[in-house]
Amino acid sequence: MNTCFAKKMTATQESSFSVFLCLSFLCLSLMCAAGCSKEQKAGGPGTPEVALMTIVQQNVPIAPEYVAQTQSSRQVNIQARVSAFLDRRVYTEGEIVKEGQTLFLMDQKPFKVQLDQAKAALARQEAAHKTAKQNLDRTKPLTQQNALSQKDLDDATGQYDSTGAAVEQAKAQVEQAKLNLSYTVITSPVNGITSAALQQDGTYINQQNSQLTTVEALSPMWVNFSLSENELQRHRDQLRTGRIVPPADNNYIVEVILVDGSVFPQTGKITFAAPSYNSQTGTFLLRASVENPDGVLRPNQFVRVRLKGAVRPKAILVPQTAVQQGSKGHFLWVIDKDNVAEPRPVMVGDWHGTDWFITEGLKAGERIVVDGGMTVRPGAPVQIKTQQKDEAKAAGK
Repeated sequence: MNTCFAKKMTATQESSFSVFLCLSFLCLSLMCAAGCSKEQKAGGPGTPEVALMTIVQQNVPIAPEYVAQTQSSRQVNIQARVSAFLDRRVYTEGEIVKEGQTLFLMDQKPFKVQLDQAKAALARQEAAHKTAKQNLDRTKPLTQQNALSQKDLDDATGQYDSTGAAVEQAKAQVEQAKLNLSYTVITSPVNGITSAALQQDGTYINQQNSQLTTVEALSPMWVNFSLSENELQRHRDQLRTGRIVPPADNNYIVEVILVDGSVFPQTGKITFAAPSYNSQTGTFLLRASVENPDGVLRPNQFVRVRLKGAVRPKAILVPQTAVQQGSKGHFLWVIDKDNVAEPRPVMVGDWHGTDWFITEGLKAGERIVVDGGMTVRPGAPVQIKTQQKDEAKAAGK
């Protein structure tokens, strides 16, 4: 009986000891959780570490970019003015030529013959005019002496005037022959780059195949770009509300960006705006003129243009990494004086390099998270990165 009682007491003690262990473990867990919570509220190891930026309003120069295409400011069709055989081409296709440089030579022999004929006709008319003058000079005194009638004087005067007119006509024919002869030497009327020859040597050139090539001026070079109807309306709204201040007299500086990203050394100005929208594309054409002395820009080349001169007054810029997208739109993490994070919905504007314009939702002096925002939770404290603290202290000194 004593043995059974002893065994029964041992089982009871073991059960009590198990319950005691469970209660002790539960209390220990609650104490650890409370300790962690206190450490997090106090900014312990569990607090997210973030980088902050203080909002500052400033006047920011803006330079919107657009896709553009170059165009020669003067494209000239080189055409033959007389009908003749094309003797030879004397320029290299695709090379840059100077004003007055010879491009084509046509067969000159028939035109030299025509010039000689015109000169001979002029000489004949000049001789007839000289004879008519001598006859008039003899007739005048004889008429005054009544040796000849008035009719004789009138005939002599008419003959003199008629031969004089024939002389002038012959002179004009000589000039026409000289002009036709000069047209056989075809030169470039502008400095520019040539295209391929459209006619081969030995071809008979007439009115149907008179175009020989084209020459396109390289300087100045036109740069055409377009604004959509929405872009133009938004720009006008921003001008009206004062969000953009244009340059004086709207004299924007046009900067050309080449295909490799380099900036063309010469800048230009807007010289033309289309009077109406393009009905097919719904865009508004603008044209800038840029000096191109070295011929770097070529016609029909795709580039980008940057319009410089406008300023966005009292603007707020934040890094794009600071802006997050939520179900209700864009928001930022704003840190209060107790280093507690709260989400702030904002309205974003255009990009500016790697930054974003904030049009609504922020004001000067507020602090926002620019790095580490993915670990931040609403109402939770944050830790400022040590490096940023040191920089802030140095700036304060």
